[in-house]
Amino acid sequence: MKYVDLKYRPGRDEFIAEYFLEPNKLSFERVCEHLAGESSIGTWTEVKTMKAKILKLRPNVFSINKKERIVKIAYPPELFEPGNVPQLMSSIGGNIFGMKAIRNLRLLDIHLPEKYVRSFKGPKFGIPGVREKLRIRNRPLLGTIVKPKLGLNESEHAKSAYESWTGGIDIVKDDENLTDMSFNHFEKRVEETLKMRDKAEKKTGEGKFYMPNVTGETHEMLRRANFVKKHGGEYVMADIVSIGWSGLQTLRNYNDHFSLIIHAHRAGHGALTKNPKHGISMVVIGKMARLIGVDQIHVGTAKVGKMGDFETPEVEDEVESRFISEGGHLLEQFWFDVKPVFAVASGGLHPGSIPRLLKKMGNNIIIQAGGGIHGHPKGSESGAKAMRQSLEAVMKGIPLKDYAKNRKELSDAINKWGVK
Repeated sequence: MKYVDLKYRPGRDEFIAEYFLEPNKLSFERVCEHLAGESSIGTWTEVKTMKAKILKLRPNVFSINKKERIVKIAYPPELFEPGNVPQLMSSIGGNIFGMKAIRNLRLLDIHLPEKYVRSFKGPKFGIPGVREKLRIRNRPLLGTIVKPKLGLNESEHAKSAYESWTGGIDIVKDDENLTDMSFNHFEKRVEETLKMRDKAEKKTGEGKFYMPNVTGETHEMLRRANFVKKHGGEYVMADIVSIGWSGLQTLRNYNDHFSLIIHAHRAGHGALTKNPKHGISMVVIGKMARLIGVDQIHVGTAKVGKMGDFETPEVEDEVESRFISEGGHLLEQFWFDVKPVFAVASGGLHPGSIPRLLKKMGNNIIIQAGGGIHGHPKGSESGAKAMRQSLEAVMKGIPLKDYAKNRKELSDAINKWGVK
């Protein structure tokens, strides 16, 4: 069966997948045939049950760039179930990665037709809703992660959150591997931390928010989200790679009842995204998370912090630079009625990182610093003050070192970490 047709022009209702491809022994065109077949209606040999009506469902490889090793395939919409990301990814990101004919394969990007996009709920709040709840219109939001990752009990955790809020941080979150621990139980932590949130709001006159990590087995995850709602929380966080697309869709679907902001942590994404020649790009993960309905998602720090971000391949420069430019443009661009989503910059940030970070990513982001707050020489509250002072300086167009002259907290932070 022939799938390669370089004269084919996709229709508006078709799905388009873009791959980086390195063949294994076979010709480029031959491997493209295998790729298109295995991801749709084909198999390794001719079968008697392949009827003429089924052939109408075959995809078309309509673009091959051998120099860049980029392949684009258009798929008929009938191949995909509306409202079902797991099924979509099992097709365009499933068995094809294990084929002998392929040495390396990377799903770089996908284009989804309007009808399919509208079959999902999308973000409940998105950027406009989150800003409305926090009553912060123009500046970046400031967040922190309670550190150390593990080891604090519930009261110590709540105290650290309180000090961060009173120092000027807007949002405090659990770390990705803190759930219901023997030394820090989920329910008690949520109760105590939300009490400290209320206390911090009274002291500062500002809205403060806490993101408990509800990651777990799907039913338990929903139970935890319900617990957060009943105790006055307005946010939940989930490790979206760990819980999978199915778990995330369930959380979002039930969120019509909970009405909580969903923060997506991308822990584990590197297993899919880090190899420049193989796996699934963060572009695809980000699109799927936005489609399903998270309100904000980690995207790295545009090489300002400690994470690898997208430092690798020439084959992805154009695609993935789109993801983090202009404050996470991919998450904000028009996509029918899907709300824009906050890009969350996190990983190795500190007060001296903010000028360079905002220059690269813009103001429409959430800046999260863990060690860059709790590692401050004078403690968490001073670290939070230093972050807020740094943000104020950048928003006013004042160099950090000048702004720090009469601000001890920022000065101490600069002396420890410098200015990037």
